[in-house]
Amino acid sequence: MSESPLRTGTAVPLRRDDVDTDQLAPARFVPYFRPDGFTNILLADWRSDPDFVLNQPQYQGASVLVAGRDFGTGSSRESAVWALQSAGFRVVVASRFGDIFRGNATTRGLWTVEVGHDVVERLWAEVEADPWVPVTVDLSALRLTCGAVESPVRIDAPLLRRLLEPGDRIAETLTHLAEIEAYEAAEAVR
Repeated sequence: MSESPLRTGTAVPLRRDDVDTDQLAPARFVPYFRPDGFTNILLADWRSDPDFVLNQPQYQGASVLVAGRDFGTGSSRESAVWALQSAGFRVVVASRFGDIFRGNATTRGLWTVEVGHDVVERLWAEVEADPWVPVTVDLSALRLTCGAVESPVRIDAPLLRRLLEPGDRIAETLTHLAEIEAYEAAEAVR
């Protein structure tokens, strides 16, 4: 079963660089948080500030998060992805992602698409000017559109394939069984 290559929603402009997995899902919550979302722990340490963007009513219900450079760096905390999904996010747009976070996100079906930082800044401005402007990511065309902003997106080919055709990684590996067996047989005679 393949997934639709389009996702559209409103966005939250998270004007921050270097958002790591401990900020996304603080460690004190991790033992109690599960993928089905018992509570929303996303960016909990910043949520006490009433001016923080996720507390603003105009951004409630958004499904796209637009962040800065180096989003999701740090530990391999899967709960960072769970927290984003529990808060309703289906797409994260940033100019750079942590590799482990991006892999975890792909496994869970959270789209992580990269654009140039200049595009991120234009998206922030567009969304702040009109919080209800839709953001559309088209993985088949590798394009993002949002009001006057249109940009190509970057996503590694294996990750793109996994997002468009989600499935079991073991089953995916087994499609190469003949090649694996041939390699193993060649190694056995060495």
